[in-house]
Amino acid sequence: MTAEPLSTTRPERHTALDALRALVVVGLVFFHSSLVFDSGSDFYVKNADTTGVTTIFAGLAVVWAMPALFLIAGLGAWHSLARRGPGRFALERLQRLGVPLVFALVTLLPVPQWLRLRAQPGYAESYLEFLPRFFQVRVEWGRFPFVLQGESFETGHLWFVLLLLTFALLLAPLARWVPAARARAVCSRLAAVAERRRGAILVPALLPALSSALLGIEQEYGGWHHWTYLLFFGLGFVIAADERFRHAMRRDAKLAVAAGLASFLLGSPAFLLAGDQIFQATTPFAIGARILYGVAGWSWVVAIMGLVDRPRTATTPAGRGNRFSAYLAPAVLPLYVLHQPIVVAVAFFVVSWHLPLAVKLAIVILASLVLTFAVYDLVIRRTAVTRYLFGMRS
Repeated sequence: MTAEPLSTTRPERHTALDALRALVVVGLVFFHSSLVFDSGSDFYVKNADTTGVTTIFAGLAVVWAMPALFLIAGLGAWHSLARRGPGRFALERLQRLGVPLVFALVTLLPVPQWLRLRAQPGYAESYLEFLPRFFQVRVEWGRFPFVLQGESFETGHLWFVLLLLTFALLLAPLARWVPAARARAVCSRLAAVAERRRGAILVPALLPALSSALLGIEQEYGGWHHWTYLLFFGLGFVIAADERFRHAMRRDAKLAVAAGLASFLLGSPAFLLAGDQIFQATTPFAIGARILYGVAGWSWVVAIMGLVDRPRTATTPAGRGNRFSAYLAPAVLPLYVLHQPIVVAVAFFVVSWHLPLAVKLAIVILASLVLTFAVYDLVIRRTAVTRYLFGMRS
């Protein structure tokens, strides 16, 4: 077994994928702000008046948003592994993901949990008094990779970062054991099928469909089971190996839209009628609904990737796209890390105001967006120390 490079060329950066990642992360500000006013969620801070309308709009996003982030991360992992090799790839991921994960766990994640308690009548414990309780943890290996558990402790929204790091560290030794030539040959054969047969790129939908049917759905992890995300990450890794996969996505984007719409429309009534019970139930009805959910998820990811991931031509202006990518691409992880504690802090004050629900929602969204970008732009990206702590390159 060898650890030869998977590729010898450095790919051109795809600004469309950077834009898609940024769109999802910015969309999470809207999503988490809406949970403050959602009647079906248990968020840190809740408005007295709630609505079920936000659940419908959230459902349109959860089916594809986080799977798309994991797929794009898998694409990037292929190229990073090709440049660095397994050992350096693992070290780079520990630095880029592990450092901000630990830093945010210590400095940011206790805040939403404390504000959850502060929102309860009669709770008067100060933040410094609460902190020791947050860090009272126990190890539960059966919940890997979320092995640290506690009454107040949580990884919060950083479950995404922890999973990305876990997947990368699982990938590194696998890349060392599997010969690169064999991996490229397998991917090439699959790419040839995807290129030759229309609709073949939709066949991997069976993987998240089967996983959702057997493992269920976990609401706390973005509307998918956390191990199902490994499938999207792995599929992204495979797709990066051969440009023909992405050509097939572009060619079959309209077909993927049709498949995504059909499976989503067929399956969503079951979720609306049965609610949370359908996430883990083993009845044929629930399993069938989750199969359709898995098919919809992959179909939407293929459709969105195929529509936005267009190759640059000789006549495409590059200057503005390059400037946009240069600013936004490194901002995605810091913005993700920052956004939820800021949303919760803003909502903690806004929910007490005597304003209509829609007005308060708009204030939470706008204030959270402004503060999140302000902290990133004015603080994090300005110094080498803060860039390192938030996983940015110096």
